[in-house]
Amino acid sequence: MYNSKERSITLKHLVIDGKRMIGIQFLPNKVIQMAIKQLNGPKWSEKYSMVYLPNSKENLNDIFKKFKGVAWVDCSKFFTNRPVSQNNEPLSVDKFRRRVPIKNWKYVPEEFLKKLEIRRYSIATARSYISHFEKFINHYKDTDDLMQLGECEINDYLSYLYQNRHSDAYVKMSVNAIKFYFEIVKEMPNRFYSLRSASNKESLPKVISKEGIRRMINETTNIKHKCIIELFYSAGLRRQELIDLKIECIDSDRMQILVRQGKGKKDRVTLLSKTLLSDLRKYYQIYKPKVYLFEGRGGGKYSATSIRQIIDKAAKRAKIGKKVTPHILRHSFATHILENGTDTRYIQKLMGHASSKTTEIYTHVANNSLKNIKNPLDLD
Repeated sequence: MYNSKERSITLKHLVIDGKRMIGIQFLPNKVIQMAIKQLNGPKWSEKYSMVYLPNSKENLNDIFKKFKGVAWVDCSKFFTNRPVSQNNEPLSVDKFRRRVPIKNWKYVPEEFLKKLEIRRYSIATARSYISHFEKFINHYKDTDDLMQLGECEINDYLSYLYQNRHSDAYVKMSVNAIKFYFEIVKEMPNRFYSLRSASNKESLPKVISKEGIRRMINETTNIKHKCIIELFYSAGLRRQELIDLKIECIDSDRMQILVRQGKGKKDRVTLLSKTLLSDLRKYYQIYKPKVYLFEGRGGGKYSATSIRQIIDKAAKRAKIGKKVTPHILRHSFATHILENGTDTRYIQKLMGHASSKTTEIYTHVANNSLKNIKNPLDLD
């Protein structure tokens, strides 16, 4: 038997001279090298430091045949293995298909739109990916074959975005849209190996005081609007999670809210406030929503624009003095329950954070430890 750690090869996607190739990465080993020589015309890439050969079904089958019992073939970076979301509602991007052509502006290819629909991305993600990818391909409007665009062109485009003072979040979304096309649409996962990612600036979350939030709630007379503000703050929801929330997800017996398919397509439970529950019952008697907890006038999901306006107006009435968003209310929820002594492990679950490091950032803005420090200006 061979030692899988010492004798293994990793398959990767490469594009060389505009043609799709199978890259073979391995540690120096005579047995592996002998097996590679038996393949059909293998070549060495100085740029990628790996052997490659044309990407064809015949060559792929030959690799598995030649290395059977010789070395472990790692395909984790070669085959697409991301599950299609069956929980999102079917997505239609027909409005993008029906757009009137604009002179000297290229739209995303049809295969891009089809893959968004097949994989059931949320409409917000689809809209963002389409916008960012179109800006990218129009940056290289003279290039008809998109497969000719590689790491060099993408990195040049990212540098262009930074030079034009776009935020890290904006650049990151551009990277995601570009990778979606090459790695998901073109089924070449992990094709890019030298993309410069957005710099990891650790910015502290913005929060507002409990008193400020109370003023926002108390100054809001519309019961529907009041419930929306209370829900963001008392449950730590993201905006899309609130929009997607259905009536059946409010569990008054267990005093919990079930968040279905939040970020990362994961379900979780969070807190249901007694105050919120009381207001929700009043709201329900007046508005009588059918499916979603908050619905538009014609039924269906409440709009993100309306929610933004509700929060913005409430903040102005409460004289907060700075821009308040649903995400700031979410940050305030996490910070305030941390100040009340809640363990970060529980906060991580309530917030739906994949990593504890994301949750730990709230320790930098929590005020409970700072209150015990005597300011030197106030010392006798």
